[in-house]
Amino acid sequence: MDVGRRPVSRSQTSRANRGWWDGAADDYQAEHGGFLRDDGFVWCPEGLDEAGARLLGEVTGRRILEIGCGAGQCGRWLLGQGATVVGADLSHRQLQHSRRIDMAAGVRLPVVQADAETLPFADRSFDLACSAYGALPFVADAAAVLAEVRRVLRPGGRFVFSVSHPVRWAFPDDPGPRGLTADRPYFDRSPYVEYSDEGEPSYVEHHRTLGDWVGLITGAGLTLTGLTEPEWPPGHDRAWGGWSPLRGRLLPGTAIFHCTAPF
Repeated sequence: MDVGRRPVSRSQTSRANRGWWDGAADDYQAEHGGFLRDDGFVWCPEGLDEAGARLLGEVTGRRILEIGCGAGQCGRWLLGQGATVVGADLSHRQLQHSRRIDMAAGVRLPVVQADAETLPFADRSFDLACSAYGALPFVADAAAVLAEVRRVLRPGGRFVFSVSHPVRWAFPDDPGPRGLTADRPYFDRSPYVEYSDEGEPSYVEHHRTLGDWVGLITGAGLTLTGLTEPEWPPGHDRAWGGWSPLRGRLLPGTAIFHCTAPF
């Protein structure tokens, strides 16, 4: 597999990540499903749980959109709190896992296959939107996603989303000691790209600095109202890719942005 940091277009990014997540969904859910729980809202590999964190505030009776919902774990938890929820994801296979969990649990989470850069919902149709590592790291045009979120939120509606902490891009994605030494420029915005044997992008992840995210959020007409950087909790010994207790005690691994739509 060829790996590089090279420019990739919006269409290449979407096509690559749809194919990658369709192919990886089974293994992803087998490996991480227990940690995420069928009806749990876990914001990040650090294990920050919405049940205790309440970053979304009161959700009972609210209409909520989850962007990049995967197998619907977060949305299912929100349903249990009395919210009306719709999930959207690029990957058909991830949504099949959502349906599988629904059938086993006897619930129904409405989901739609959609690109986050073009949401198939009416203007001002949601009170809240959320995304836990869904979509935003995997799109070429984050500004388009944020503009779409503002469009579908009602005045004063909130959007909370988590992504890899931008500082992590200066370090190797390694849970061990190697991952503690910066070896690449934080300011290099070139996306991380994996290529197929045919030389086509097969997985793409885009990097934005903290300043970039602030600019993108405000540029979309949203107000940034908070930033959460979860600490690695004592007793949490589970490694997830480049996230580990060793790195988590020294470096932030996740950034959670809190945004509000204008009235």
